[in-house]
Amino acid sequence: QVQLVESGGGLVQAGGSLRLSCAASGSIFSINRMAWYRQAPGKQRELAAAITSGGSTNYADSVKGRFTISRDYAKNTVYLQMNSLKPEDTAVYYCNADGRSSSNRYYPTFSSWGQGTQVTVSS
Repeated sequence: QVQLVESGGGLVQAGGSLRLSCAASGSIFSINRMAWYRQAPGKQRELAAAITSGGSTNYADSVKGRFTISRDYAKNTVYLQMNSLKPEDTAVYYCNADGRSSSNRYYPTFSSWGQGTQVTVSS
């Protein structure tokens, strides 16, 4: 079983910055992709940013140039640096990780989600 624990959310004024962290722990053999999704009230969950094991990144058009995703491979941790925040960035941000578990000799795949962290941007 793989657990994800997020931190770093909060309340910030428009134009400000926040940094989210997500640490994975448990029966991890390898992690391929780590990503941040977000869900605003009344809307569907959407991808904000993702990073692969090879370091390739992709971003939603709405956050390009403002958000930066990075990863500490040794710590199984992913970060999301959010700059120039806008009120429309207000959402619950969820961490997601895909990879292979070391729970048994078949190294089964896993896809885990964090509990979510609230980001609120005031105008």
